[in-house]
Amino acid sequence: MIDRQESEISTNLPPAPYRLRLPGPTAVPECIRTAMAQPMLAHRGPEFSAILLEVERKLKPIFGTENRILMAAATGTGMMEACLVNVLKAGERILVVVNGQFGERFAAIGRALGVGVDTLEVPWGEAVDPSDIETRVGTHDYRAVVLVHNESSTGIVAELADIGAVLRNRPTLLLVDSVSGLGGVEMRQDEWGVDVVVSASQKALMCPPGLGLASVSQKAWQIVNREDGLPRFYFDFRKYRSEIEEGATPYTSAVSLILGLNEALYMIHDEGIPEVLARHRRISSALRAGCAAIGLANFPTKGRVSNTVCVFRAPAGLDGNTIVRRLYEKHGTVIAGARNKLAGKVIRIGTMGDIREGDILTDLLYIEDVLAELGHKLRRGAGVNAASAVLDS
Repeated sequence: MIDRQESEISTNLPPAPYRLRLPGPTAVPECIRTAMAQPMLAHRGPEFSAILLEVERKLKPIFGTENRILMAAATGTGMMEACLVNVLKAGERILVVVNGQFGERFAAIGRALGVGVDTLEVPWGEAVDPSDIETRVGTHDYRAVVLVHNESSTGIVAELADIGAVLRNRPTLLLVDSVSGLGGVEMRQDEWGVDVVVSASQKALMCPPGLGLASVSQKAWQIVNREDGLPRFYFDFRKYRSEIEEGATPYTSAVSLILGLNEALYMIHDEGIPEVLARHRRISSALRAGCAAIGLANFPTKGRVSNTVCVFRAPAGLDGNTIVRRLYEKHGTVIAGARNKLAGKVIRIGTMGDIREGDILTDLLYIEDVLAELGHKLRRGAGVNAASAVLDS
């Protein structure tokens, strides 16, 4: 018998308060947690079917699409793989834009699938120039251009409207990971000509990890429906489209996550999608202003900065991982460093989901305290005052 009181897990609970300020997963609002705690429903029963279709209806304007929305029990990485496996066949090539960790991951998935992968390398912290994509697709036959909408490792956003215009009248598809963007950074899939958008539940949609989302254009469906594509079973988009038309998923649904997402979508629509996007923009702008005032330089250097994650360079002489660790130890605040070539060089703070003014002002208060403790010269209160000025404008 295992004694709950003697279990090791009981001695390793997070400190109180525990402030989850990562660029995903994000803190889950109480009303969403309550919705997920409802009694389990039969995943093929009429009650759940009605909720699933309601979730799909409320997701469409967030994607900016009239496409069916496919939902699978999967992480964002799972949906990245699903995106590729459904549009490719042996012998085809893709062009992957790499300007951060998740662009690298997309390329790695393509190589694991055995297809040809070319990369368009862009300095980390910069956005890809659509003209560079146009040059590459003009000289090579690519089934798809693959990129990350909101690169959360660097805090930069791709100009999807301009890239979509390059590919709209070509056979090449545009495949996009918007895991950390959707719901906090504007997405107009149909208008911009994005052929496949994949996302997940744990970022701006304010739910726990585990639910993957995909929207597929009519142009892309012509390719997905081929019978000579790569082998696929669980992630076969054809099955998901057939089932969502009947208010179901092909395999066991992530019932509780979908109940939570239903509540999250009510929150978003009650506030208003334009208002949600504006709040993300305002909060992230204020955090960047506050950090600039205390000597934390913005990492992105060229292109549109993210509204869902702020990435800052660690001050000279300080290690980013030390800042991350000390914020947790002293203030119970969990932000992110980097697990790639930027390790120790940056810190990353989420500004996605149910984030309000008090959250970032508290972040700045604690960051000022930790930086001063670590020997960084700053004027106490400068960060909070600079952020407040943006919020009050």
